[in-house]
Amino acid sequence: MDAFVEVRGLRVVTDESAPGGATTLVHDVSFTIPRGEVLALIGESGSGKTTIALALLGHARRGCRIAAGEVRIGDLDLRTLGPRELEAVRGTRIAYVAQSAAAGFNPAHTLMDQVIESARLRGLAPRPELERRAVALFRSMSLPDPENIGRRYPHQVSGGQLQRIMAAMALVADPDLVIFDEPTTALDVTTQIEVLRAIRHVLREHGTTAVYVSHDLALVAQLADRVVVLQGGVARESGTAAEVLATPRDAYTQSLLAAHKPVRRETGAADAAIAIAAAPAATASPPLLRLRGISAGYGPRDRDGLPRATVLRDLDLEIGRGATLGVIGESGSGKSTLARVISGLVPAARGTLELDGAPLAPALEDRGREEFRRIQLVFQDADTSLNPAHSVDRLLSRPLALYHDQRGASARAEVARLLDLVRLPAALATRLPRELSGGQKQRVSLARALAARPDLLLCDEVTASLDTVVGAAILELLASLRRELGLAMIFISHDIANTREICDSLLVLYGGRRVQGGDREGLRAPPFHPYTDLLVTSVPRMQRGWLDAVALRPALLAAQAADGPAAAPGLCPFVSRCAARIAGTCDREPPPLRRDAAGREVACHLELDRLAAQQAAELARVEAG
Repeated sequence: MDAFVEVRGLRVVTDESAPGGATTLVHDVSFTIPRGEVLALIGESGSGKTTIALALLGHARRGCRIAAGEVRIGDLDLRTLGPRELEAVRGTRIAYVAQSAAAGFNPAHTLMDQVIESARLRGLAPRPELERRAVALFRSMSLPDPENIGRRYPHQVSGGQLQRIMAAMALVADPDLVIFDEPTTALDVTTQIEVLRAIRHVLREHGTTAVYVSHDLALVAQLADRVVVLQGGVARESGTAAEVLATPRDAYTQSLLAAHKPVRRETGAADAAIAIAAAPAATASPPLLRLRGISAGYGPRDRDGLPRATVLRDLDLEIGRGATLGVIGESGSGKSTLARVISGLVPAARGTLELDGAPLAPALEDRGREEFRRIQLVFQDADTSLNPAHSVDRLLSRPLALYHDQRGASARAEVARLLDLVRLPAALATRLPRELSGGQKQRVSLARALAARPDLLLCDEVTASLDTVVGAAILELLASLRRELGLAMIFISHDIANTREICDSLLVLYGGRRVQGGDREGLRAPPFHPYTDLLVTSVPRMQRGWLDAVALRPALLAAQAADGPAAAPGLCPFVSRCAARIAGTCDREPPPLRRDAAGREVACHLELDRLAAQQAAELARVEAG
């Protein structure tokens, strides 16, 4: 097929005025894309994926420039266009879908106004025609109430819906090329499936040529026709997606594929991407942390003392010294609220907290310095949790001074030890956060928490925005720290595959309630709570055709069709989305807590044997394609 997009000898460099002089970011990269096909750019953070994607818009980030090469899209030679000509083709012939939809919308304007704005300002069609196109795209994207959703504001739709609306905004002008830059990175697995199916459907329906930037090879397997593998701005391998993902020739591509496999706790496992030895078994002493009957949320409280937006309801939890608990659930399930309740950032409205058997005050302002020290929280986004004006040395020195009265030479020596502990060179101590990679910033966040010498580490989605290789390295680091320091950890994630590999036990939350828990071995095979089953089977696989097979599962179709969790107190919160619900029972009676010999605790009306049989049969159908 003739090339529609043609990139030849692309070289992107930093300005000569940059510290250290000019640096080459993209080294003579070349590729072509036939019309109507999807090319995936894959690689770790810093590989040049987004830099190349921006070059397809004729753009380079501040402090960078396109130094050489050709970039042709159809009859356009982008290197010959001036600023006004480039402005005219961006948003019309070439469109861009960013990773963070929330940051791409103005909260003061309706969604419809923003979706059609670029095409309307360029006079591509009258407003009624553009609105008709937008509604058709909303329908193709499987958005609820497509005729009226455009009247809403960004805060009135979910993250997955907003991501699809951003894709509609890019497609409403019927562009020749659409660039998707990590559009599903921060989404949970079930929402990710909805967004991927919608994007793929619209691309096929319109015959649109696309570039898909990602570090997730399983997603690439579902969308891409062709693949370019990048490392350090160099194209290491290219070819059809089927060839590159099935029989990679380059050692770097092979390492990416290996890193995609879930981590394994068993040392010496032949197929392990990372070998993680189990930590010493927790002792039989009283639990380090105990929560009983916790309810919490946001907003003013009603007459019963519950917040207007109650997120957690009647939750119990225990974790022993040196143990690791995984907390799993979709966005909105209450995972991050749980971490904030334990840390005192969100005071519990009801229930009790105990640390080492002693009462723990619900609110942060009522806790003492020693209680602050013993419980440390590591946030998902290191960019917002690290002060951009402070060097790494200052970031790590502050908790040393606060909790241990360490200053001067003693503090500098401890900073060096902490950096070594998280596998960072001591030379990074003088750098600012903006001078670090995503993985380095997350390691600094960990080092800052460890500077307090805590007993319990709360890790809130610490690998969610990291690429596969860097994320795997952070997981390995956490396991190593647990072994070396005897730390207890609560690991919060929507990635059930890796979470069940590195944790001793797991807690599955939905609608702020516990629907399943128990030993990690109990989550390797059915029976699962229907919600847990939905999460387990929604994890993308390196298997062509997986998206089509899993998208037709009754469990996923039922979950997508429902409005959300049931509000009735005491009932299963998943009842409105459950394909296995028993009419007249699940919607009227609280579910019993069922236990089995494998350590599972499942809150469900269905017998575990029946659940296991149904789920095993459905899983076999998905795997058979």
